[in-house]
Amino acid sequence: MDRLTISPRTQLCAVIGNPIEHSLSPAIHNAAFAALGLDFVYLAFRVEDLPAVMAGMRALPSFRGMSVTIPHKIEVLGLVDEVAPVDRAIGSINTVVRDGDRLLGFGTDGPGALKALTDAGVSLDGKEVLMLGAGGAARAVAFTLAWQTPLRTLAMLDINAPLLDGLAADLRAGTRAEIAPAALTPDTLAAAMARADVVIHCTPIGMFPKVDASLVPAELFRPEQVVFDIVYTPLETRLLRDAKARGCTTVPGVEMFLNQAVLQFERFAGAPAPVAVMRQVLVERLTS
Repeated sequence: MDRLTISPRTQLCAVIGNPIEHSLSPAIHNAAFAALGLDFVYLAFRVEDLPAVMAGMRALPSFRGMSVTIPHKIEVLGLVDEVAPVDRAIGSINTVVRDGDRLLGFGTDGPGALKALTDAGVSLDGKEVLMLGAGGAARAVAFTLAWQTPLRTLAMLDINAPLLDGLAADLRAGTRAEIAPAALTPDTLAAAMARADVVIHCTPIGMFPKVDASLVPAELFRPEQVVFDIVYTPLETRLLRDAKARGCTTVPGVEMFLNQAVLQFERFAGAPAPVAVMRQVLVERLTS
């Protein structure tokens, strides 16, 4: 947005985190606001004192919305006025929106992942889904799929037993899905891959700069599988290349990243997002 267009009527949105210098969100959201001719500006702030920032948001009527990233996605949950049950079960949120004098909290990572699958024509009805990883992103995706889709089984593999067991216990307590956790070993991975209809990779393995790494040996993929990697740098990971070569349907992580930003934008602006504009800016930034 041209600085000269900013006025006392301009609505402020922001992304907060620490560190925050790498964030692509300002470029994506400002391009979208400009495309729709909306009087909004979106900035990035490195934040250490989250309660003070939330108090400041309450004090500024023109502070419309906030994207929240590491390390604040858990703490912010206790600083808003309303959170959806699924997001409270997940235990973190990444979006805050002002509604009058109330602050509403949302999570868009899980819905962004589900939309990426849906847009690719993937149905989870009666399917066995294998999730690799049990961290924060995996937690958001797992709860969203378990709440909103009639999948048959959600199998989960991770090397961190306490993290995996905690997620499995929370899913069993908070959803009706059949949950099948196991420690990640070569044998459990091979057995789970032989059963899985949909594979969702939620670990950092394969992320830039270690772009030749993959958690799954290429020979374990089956042509009828869907493989979704939430890593988006690079745009096509080694895991996705291997899966595609074996005839699988693949879904890149950039789709989840784009969708979570689109869902945030629509909460902030109260209008349909210019998805093509946001996608163009995102891909340009990721490939430059």
